[in-house]
Formats: sequence, C-alpha cells, structure tokens
Amino acid sequence: MPSLARYWWVAVLAVIALILLPGINTIPTLEQAVQASWAQVENDYQRRMDLIPNLVETVKGYANFEQKTLTDVIEARASATKVTLNVDQLSDPEAVKRFEQAQGQISSALSRLMAVSENYPNLKANQNFLSLQSQLEGTENRLAVSRRDYIQTVQQFNTVVTTFPGRIWAWIYGAKVKPNFTAIEGAEKAPAVKF
Repeated sequence: MPSLARYWWVAVLAVIALILLPGINTIPTLEQAVQASWAQVENDYQRRMDLIPNLVETVKGYANFEQKTLTDVIEARASATKVTLNVDQLSDPEAVKRFEQAQGQISSALSRLMAVSENYPNLKANQNFLSLQSQLEGTENRLAVSRRDYIQTVQQFNTVVTTFPGRIWAWIYGAKVKPNFTAIEGAEKAPAVKF
C-alpha cells in the first residue's frame, strides 16, 4: 500500500500543474499581440510618411511660402526614414526612444507647417491642400489610437511577464519587459510659430 506522503507529493504536483499549465501559451500569445499592435503603429506612421511628399509639393506651389518650414518637414521625414524599429527591437528602450524622437521631429515640423499655412489664404483654399490636411489630421488621429492600443497591449504583456505565474513562463521563454511610448523631450511645450 503506497504511503500517504506519495499521495501528498502527487497532489502538490497536480496543483502546481493546474496553476502553471494554463499559462503556457500566455507569453507567446501576448507577444504576438504586441507585434500585431506594433505593426499597426508602423502602418499609421507609414501612411503619414506617404502623405508628406504630396503635402510638400502642394505647398511648394506658393512661391513665397516659408522655405525653412518646408525644409524642416523634408529633413524630418528623411531623418525619420533612417530610424526604423522592427519587432525584435521592441525590448530595447534606446531603440524605441530613437524611433519616438524621429517621429516627434516629423510631428513638430508638420504642426509648424500647418500653423504657417494659416498666413496663406490661397493655400488654405487649395482643394489639394485641404484634402491632404484632412488626410493628415485623420492619420494623426489613427496614430493616437494605434499608439494607445500598443500601450495597452504592452501593459498587459508586461503585467504577465512580471507577475506570478507569468514570471516563470517569461523566464522559460526568455521574455523581457517591453518599453512603452513616452512623451518625447519638449512635448510639454507647443511648437513656437512666428508669423
């Protein structure tokens, strides 16, 4: 007749299995959710990048438009295209920060462009400009939503990775906490626009 101690260990192992096994797919599932959410963020940033050349070309038609403002937008876009962030780098806070800064420069340059355009009634009446401005505003709204969704997905992932029993699965899978979006330096101030 088996001893009572043997049943005790079997019961302990069964309880541990019941606690740990349901979470076996949690980390990979959440990792996929983070990657899908990031893909949407990239998609929205790409949409914005695709709109910029058309916007710049439309604005260039107004000869006395501030050349520095256009140059800033063009340079910010060129700079941002050099800074990429693939899903493998999402756990690298420095890579995320570089990406955020490059995108922040575009946002700042575009907001200055839109503010300066107020001085040009003919430009403001141009249908192409109005259409592009509307598309850009829609894209900025999409970006805000996709960043919010990404932040929530990363928060869920990080919560599982740092709490029990997810911490055990994170150790097994080698999953690490992912950095989230942060406000870029100077974001608390509105861009200076001089007319």
